[in-house]
Amino acid sequence: MSGGIPRLAIRFPIFARARAPILAALLATLALSGCSLFRAPQAPAPIVDAAVETLDEDGLPIATPEPASEVEAPDDGASQRKPHREAPRPRVVKRPSPPPPPPPPPPAPPPLIQTRTIERNQVHSLLDSEVRRRDGKVIGRAVDMIADSAGKPNRMIVNLQGFMGIGDRKVSFPWRLFRFTPGGRSQPILLDVPAGELPPADRPKAVSLSGSSHADETPGLMPIVDADVQRGNGTEIGRVVDVLIDRDAQPQAVVLDLGGLVNPDRRTIAASWSALRFAPKDKSLRALLDLSDAQLKASPPYQADKPVIAVSPPAATPASSSAGANR
Repeated sequence: MSGGIPRLAIRFPIFARARAPILAALLATLALSGCSLFRAPQAPAPIVDAAVETLDEDGLPIATPEPASEVEAPDDGASQRKPHREAPRPRVVKRPSPPPPPPPPPPAPPPLIQTRTIERNQVHSLLDSEVRRRDGKVIGRAVDMIADSAGKPNRMIVNLQGFMGIGDRKVSFPWRLFRFTPGGRSQPILLDVPAGELPPADRPKAVSLSGSSHADETPGLMPIVDADVQRGNGTEIGRVVDVLIDRDAQPQAVVLDLGGLVNPDRRTIAASWSALRFAPKDKSLRALLDLSDAQLKASPPYQADKPVIAVSPPAATPASSSAGANR
Protein backbone atom coordinates (compact mmCIF):
# COMPACT_ATOMS: atom_id res chain seq x y z
CA MET A 1 0.00 0.00 0.00
CA SER A 2 1.21 3.45 -0.86
CA GLY A 3 -0.91 5.40 1.68
CA GLY A 4 -4.56 6.14 3.03
CA ILE A 5 -5.55 8.93 0.78
CA PRO A 6 -6.18 7.00 -2.38
CA ARG A 7 -8.16 4.39 -0.32
CA LEU A 8 -10.41 7.06 1.07
CA ALA A 9 -11.01 8.40 -2.38
CA ILE A 10 -12.10 5.02 -3.45
CA ARG A 11 -14.45 4.43 -0.40
CA PHE A 12 -16.42 7.81 -0.47
CA PRO A 13 -18.48 7.05 -3.48
CA ILE A 14 -19.48 3.75 -1.89
CA PHE A 15 -20.71 5.54 1.27
CA ALA A 16 -22.56 8.09 -0.77
CA ARG A 17 -24.29 5.44 -2.74
CA ALA A 18 -25.36 3.62 0.39
CA ARG A 19 -26.81 6.74 2.02
CA ALA A 20 -28.43 8.28 -1.07
CA PRO A 21 -32.05 7.16 -0.28
CA ILE A 22 -31.81 8.56 3.23
CA LEU A 23 -30.51 11.85 1.96
CA ALA A 24 -33.29 12.04 -0.60
CA ALA A 25 -35.89 11.43 2.10
CA LEU A 26 -34.41 14.16 4.27
CA LEU A 27 -34.40 16.59 1.41
CA ALA A 28 -38.04 15.81 0.62
CA THR A 29 -39.00 16.28 4.26
CA LEU A 30 -37.28 19.64 4.35
CA ALA A 31 -39.03 20.69 1.18
CA LEU A 32 -42.45 19.71 2.48
CA SER A 33 -41.89 21.37 5.83
CA GLY A 34 -40.82 24.53 4.08
CA CYS A 35 -44.05 24.62 2.06
CA SER A 36 -46.18 24.25 5.18
CA LEU A 37 -44.68 27.40 6.66
CA PHE A 38 -46.40 29.50 3.97
CA ARG A 39 -49.89 27.88 4.24
CA ALA A 40 -52.76 28.61 6.69
CA PRO A 41 -53.03 26.05 9.47
CA GLN A 42 -55.61 23.37 8.71
CA ALA A 43 -58.22 22.25 11.19
CA PRO A 44 -57.38 18.97 12.82
CA ALA A 45 -59.24 15.99 11.49
CA PRO A 46 -61.99 14.75 13.74
CA ILE A 47 -61.19 11.81 15.89
CA VAL A 48 -63.44 8.92 15.04
CA ASP A 49 -63.63 5.86 17.18
CA ALA A 50 -62.55 2.90 15.18
CA ALA A 51 -65.08 0.21 14.90
CA VAL A 52 -63.71 -3.02 16.31
CA GLU A 53 -64.77 -5.98 14.27
CA THR A 54 -64.66 -9.44 15.77
CA LEU A 55 -63.70 -12.22 13.38
CA ASP A 56 -64.59 -15.91 13.70
CA GLU A 57 -62.29 -18.85 13.13
CA ASP A 58 -62.70 -18.58 9.38
CA GLY A 59 -61.80 -14.89 9.41
CA LEU A 60 -65.36 -13.70 8.80
CA PRO A 61 -66.77 -10.86 10.87
CA ILE A 62 -69.16 -11.88 13.60
CA ALA A 63 -72.46 -9.96 13.55
CA THR A 64 -72.71 -7.84 16.64
CA PRO A 65 -76.11 -7.36 18.17
CA GLU A 66 -77.68 -3.94 17.70
CA PRO A 67 -77.57 -1.86 20.82
CA ALA A 68 -80.86 -1.78 22.66
CA SER A 69 -82.82 1.37 22.24
CA GLU A 70 -82.81 3.65 25.17
CA VAL A 71 -85.77 3.15 27.44
CA GLU A 72 -87.77 6.33 27.72
CA ALA A 73 -87.88 7.65 31.19
CA PRO A 74 -91.29 7.48 32.75
CA ASP A 75 -93.27 10.70 32.79
CA ASP A 76 -92.83 12.29 36.17
CA GLY A 77 -95.99 14.34 35.76
CA ALA A 78 -96.51 17.96 35.28
CA SER A 79 -92.97 18.82 36.44
CA GLN A 80 -91.39 16.98 33.42
CA ARG A 81 -94.13 17.84 30.95
CA LYS A 82 -94.05 21.14 29.22
CA PRO A 83 -96.91 23.36 30.34
CA HIS A 84 -99.80 23.24 27.95
CA ARG A 85 -100.44 26.63 26.56
CA GLU A 86 -103.90 27.27 25.27
CA ALA A 87 -104.23 29.15 22.09
CA PRO A 88 -104.80 32.78 22.94
CA ARG A 89 -108.44 33.71 22.69
CA PRO A 90 -109.28 36.55 20.39
CA ARG A 91 -109.39 39.72 22.31
CA VAL A 92 -112.89 41.03 22.55
CA VAL A 93 -112.88 44.73 22.04
CA LYS A 94 -115.74 46.18 23.97
CA ARG A 95 -117.19 49.21 22.40
CA PRO A 96 -117.88 51.95 24.87
CA SER A 97 -121.51 51.95 25.81
CA PRO A 98 -123.41 54.91 24.44
CA PRO A 99 -123.91 57.70 26.91
CA PRO A 100 -127.24 57.59 28.68
CA PRO A 101 -129.89 59.75 27.11
CA PRO A 102 -130.19 63.16 28.65
CA PRO A 103 -132.97 63.50 31.15
CA PRO A 104 -136.18 64.84 29.72
CA PRO A 105 -136.60 68.55 30.08
CA PRO A 106 -138.71 69.62 33.00
CA PRO A 107 -142.34 70.04 32.13
CA ALA A 108 -143.36 73.50 31.15
CA PRO A 109 -145.05 75.39 33.94
CA PRO A 110 -148.80 75.39 33.62
CA PRO A 111 -150.22 78.51 32.00
CA LEU A 112 -151.53 81.18 34.28
CA ILE A 113 -154.86 81.23 32.51
CA GLN A 114 -156.86 79.37 29.93
CA THR A 115 -158.29 81.30 27.02
CA ARG A 116 -161.09 80.65 24.57
CA THR A 117 -161.66 82.72 21.46
CA ILE A 118 -165.25 83.58 20.57
CA GLU A 119 -165.98 85.20 17.24
CA ARG A 120 -168.20 88.23 17.17
CA ASN A 121 -170.69 86.53 14.86
CA GLN A 122 -171.24 83.82 17.47
CA VAL A 123 -172.54 85.94 20.35
CA HIS A 124 -174.93 88.78 21.07
CA SER A 125 -174.33 91.55 23.61
CA LEU A 126 -177.11 91.81 26.15
CA LEU A 127 -176.83 95.27 27.68
CA ASP A 128 -178.74 98.01 25.83
CA SER A 129 -179.74 95.70 22.98
CA GLU A 130 -183.03 96.50 21.26
CA VAL A 131 -185.98 94.23 22.09
CA ARG A 132 -188.78 93.75 19.52
CA ARG A 133 -191.96 91.80 19.21
CA ARG A 134 -192.79 89.37 16.40
CA ASP A 135 -194.41 92.17 14.41
CA GLY A 136 -191.15 94.16 14.56
CA LYS A 137 -192.42 96.72 17.07
CA VAL A 138 -189.68 97.89 19.43
CA ILE A 139 -190.80 97.62 23.02
CA GLY A 140 -187.62 98.63 24.79
CA ARG A 141 -184.04 97.69 25.54
CA ALA A 142 -182.46 94.88 27.56
CA VAL A 143 -180.83 96.09 30.74
CA ASP A 144 -180.14 92.99 32.85
CA MET A 145 -180.31 89.24 33.22
CA ILE A 146 -181.30 87.29 36.33
CA ALA A 147 -179.58 83.93 36.97
CA ASP A 148 -180.13 81.18 39.51
CA SER A 149 -177.59 79.45 41.75
CA ALA A 150 -176.66 76.99 38.97
CA GLY A 151 -175.78 79.85 36.62
CA LYS A 152 -178.82 79.35 34.38
CA PRO A 153 -180.64 82.45 33.08
CA ASN A 154 -184.04 82.88 34.69
CA ARG A 155 -185.46 86.21 33.52
CA MET A 156 -184.52 89.28 31.46
CA ILE A 157 -185.18 92.83 32.58
CA VAL A 158 -186.38 95.11 29.79
CA ASN A 159 -186.70 98.88 29.98
CA LEU A 160 -190.03 99.61 28.29
CA GLN A 161 -189.83 102.87 26.38
CA GLY A 162 -192.30 105.70 26.92
CA PHE A 163 -192.53 108.89 24.94
CA MET A 164 -189.20 110.73 25.07
CA GLY A 165 -188.33 108.95 28.28
CA ILE A 166 -191.65 109.74 29.95
CA GLY A 167 -193.39 106.66 31.19
CA ASP A 168 -190.33 104.40 31.04
CA ARG A 169 -190.62 101.42 33.28
CA LYS A 170 -188.69 98.23 33.84
CA VAL A 171 -190.28 94.83 33.63
CA SER A 172 -188.91 91.30 33.61
CA PHE A 173 -189.91 88.53 31.22
CA PRO A 174 -189.15 84.81 31.44
CA TRP A 175 -185.86 84.10 29.73
CA ARG A 176 -187.32 81.32 27.60
CA LEU A 177 -189.40 83.87 25.64
CA PHE A 178 -186.37 85.55 24.04
CA ARG A 179 -184.59 84.66 20.79
CA PHE A 180 -181.07 85.83 20.02
CA THR A 181 -179.47 86.43 16.65
CA PRO A 182 -175.67 86.67 16.98
CA GLY A 183 -174.09 89.86 15.69
CA GLY A 184 -173.51 92.27 18.54
CA ARG A 185 -176.00 94.98 19.33
CA SER A 186 -176.93 95.55 15.71
CA GLN A 187 -179.32 92.60 15.80
CA PRO A 188 -182.42 93.04 17.97
CA ILE A 189 -183.50 90.56 20.60
CA LEU A 190 -186.83 89.00 19.72
CA LEU A 191 -189.53 88.71 22.38
CA ASP A 192 -191.35 85.69 21.00
CA VAL A 193 -194.84 86.12 22.48
CA PRO A 194 -198.17 86.11 20.68
CA ALA A 195 -200.28 89.23 20.51
CA GLY A 196 -202.98 89.63 23.08
CA GLU A 197 -203.26 88.41 26.62
CA LEU A 198 -200.20 86.53 27.95
CA PRO A 199 -200.43 83.57 30.29
CA PRO A 200 -199.86 84.53 33.92
CA ALA A 201 -196.45 82.80 33.93
CA ASP A 202 -195.30 84.84 30.92
CA ARG A 203 -196.64 88.19 32.04
CA PRO A 204 -194.01 90.82 32.80
CA LYS A 205 -193.27 91.71 36.37
CA ALA A 206 -192.61 95.28 37.33
CA VAL A 207 -189.12 96.28 38.43
CA SER A 208 -188.36 99.51 40.27
CA LEU A 209 -186.53 102.18 38.30
CA SER A 210 -183.67 102.04 40.79
CA GLY A 211 -182.73 98.71 39.29
CA SER A 212 -183.72 96.43 42.13
CA SER A 213 -186.10 93.64 41.26
CA HIS A 214 -187.91 90.79 42.83
CA ALA A 215 -184.63 88.88 42.65
CA ASP A 216 -183.46 90.77 45.71
CA GLU A 217 -186.28 89.22 47.68
CA THR A 218 -186.24 85.80 45.99
CA PRO A 219 -183.65 83.39 47.38
CA GLY A 220 -181.44 81.69 44.81
CA LEU A 221 -181.67 84.45 42.16
CA MET A 222 -179.20 87.20 41.28
CA PRO A 223 -179.12 90.08 38.76
CA ILE A 224 -175.90 89.86 36.77
CA VAL A 225 -175.27 93.29 35.22
CA ASP A 226 -173.54 95.66 37.69
CA ALA A 227 -172.96 92.74 40.08
CA ASP A 228 -169.67 92.64 41.96
CA VAL A 229 -167.43 89.65 41.31
CA GLN A 230 -165.23 88.44 44.16
CA ARG A 231 -162.71 85.77 44.98
CA GLY A 232 -163.49 83.02 47.40
CA ASN A 233 -161.78 84.93 50.22
CA GLY A 234 -164.03 87.96 49.65
CA THR A 235 -161.56 90.27 47.84
CA GLU A 236 -163.04 92.27 45.00
CA ILE A 237 -162.12 91.52 41.37
CA GLY A 238 -164.40 93.73 39.30
CA ARG A 239 -167.90 94.53 38.15
CA VAL A 240 -170.02 92.93 35.41
CA VAL A 241 -170.78 95.43 32.63
CA ASP A 242 -172.18 93.09 29.97
CA VAL A 243 -173.13 89.50 29.19
CA LEU A 244 -172.46 87.73 25.86
CA ILE A 245 -175.23 85.35 24.73
CA ASP A 246 -175.08 82.76 21.91
CA ARG A 247 -177.88 81.88 19.48
CA ASP A 248 -179.15 79.18 21.87
CA ALA A 249 -179.78 81.84 24.54
CA GLN A 250 -176.90 80.50 26.65
CA PRO A 251 -174.45 82.96 28.24
CA GLN A 252 -170.84 82.39 27.10
CA ALA A 253 -168.92 85.15 28.88
CA VAL A 254 -169.23 88.21 31.08
CA VAL A 255 -167.39 91.47 30.52
CA LEU A 256 -165.67 92.62 33.72
CA ASP A 257 -164.62 96.15 34.55
CA LEU A 258 -161.40 95.93 36.61
CA GLY A 259 -160.11 98.71 38.81
CA GLY A 260 -163.13 100.95 39.27
CA LEU A 261 -163.85 104.39 37.88
CA VAL A 262 -160.91 106.31 39.40
CA ASN A 263 -158.21 103.67 38.96
CA PRO A 264 -155.64 104.60 36.25
CA ASP A 265 -155.16 100.88 35.54
CA ARG A 266 -158.83 100.42 34.76
CA ARG A 267 -159.52 98.00 31.95
CA THR A 268 -162.06 95.38 30.90
CA ILE A 269 -161.63 91.66 30.28
CA ALA A 270 -163.95 88.83 29.26
CA ALA A 271 -164.30 85.91 31.67
CA SER A 272 -165.87 82.61 30.68
CA TRP A 273 -169.33 82.14 32.08
CA SER A 274 -168.39 78.60 33.12
CA ALA A 275 -165.62 80.03 35.34
CA LEU A 276 -168.18 81.85 37.51
CA ARG A 277 -169.56 80.29 40.67
CA PHE A 278 -172.59 81.44 42.57
CA ALA A 279 -172.64 81.15 46.34
CA PRO A 280 -175.44 82.09 48.75
CA LYS A 281 -175.20 85.53 50.33
CA ASP A 282 -177.95 86.53 52.73
CA LYS A 283 -181.16 86.19 50.69
CA SER A 284 -179.43 86.46 47.31
CA LEU A 285 -176.28 85.14 45.65
CA ARG A 286 -172.77 86.43 45.05
CA ALA A 287 -170.62 85.77 41.97
CA LEU A 288 -167.18 84.22 42.56
CA LEU A 289 -164.24 83.95 40.17
CA ASP A 290 -160.96 82.23 41.08
CA LEU A 291 -158.46 84.51 39.32
CA SER A 292 -155.44 85.95 41.11
CA ASP A 293 -153.99 89.40 40.47
CA ALA A 294 -151.26 87.87 38.29
CA GLN A 295 -153.88 86.03 36.25
CA LEU A 296 -155.93 89.17 35.82
CA LYS A 297 -152.84 91.03 34.57
CA ALA A 298 -152.16 88.21 32.12
CA SER A 299 -155.71 88.36 30.73
CA PRO A 300 -156.03 90.04 27.32
CA PRO A 301 -158.20 93.16 27.23
CA TYR A 302 -161.75 93.09 25.94
CA GLN A 303 -162.30 95.02 22.70
CA ALA A 304 -165.78 95.52 21.30
CA ASP A 305 -164.64 95.34 17.67
CA LYS A 306 -162.33 92.31 18.02
CA PRO A 307 -162.90 88.61 18.66
CA VAL A 308 -163.66 87.90 22.30
CA ILE A 309 -160.90 86.13 24.27
CA ALA A 310 -162.59 84.70 27.34
CA VAL A 311 -160.31 83.71 30.22
CA SER A 312 -160.70 81.16 32.98
CA PRO A 313 -158.45 79.59 35.64
CA PRO A 314 -156.26 76.71 34.42
CA ALA A 315 -157.45 73.19 35.14
CA ALA A 316 -156.02 72.14 38.49
CA THR A 317 -156.89 70.31 41.67
CA PRO A 318 -159.33 72.07 43.98
CA ALA A 319 -156.54 72.63 46.52
CA SER A 320 -154.37 74.38 43.91
CA SER A 321 -157.32 76.46 42.79
CA SER A 322 -158.08 77.60 46.31
CA ALA A 323 -154.43 78.49 46.91
CA GLY A 324 -154.33 80.54 43.70
CA ALA A 325 -157.52 82.36 44.64
CA ASN A 326 -156.15 83.35 48.06
CA ARG A 327 -152.90 84.83 46.73
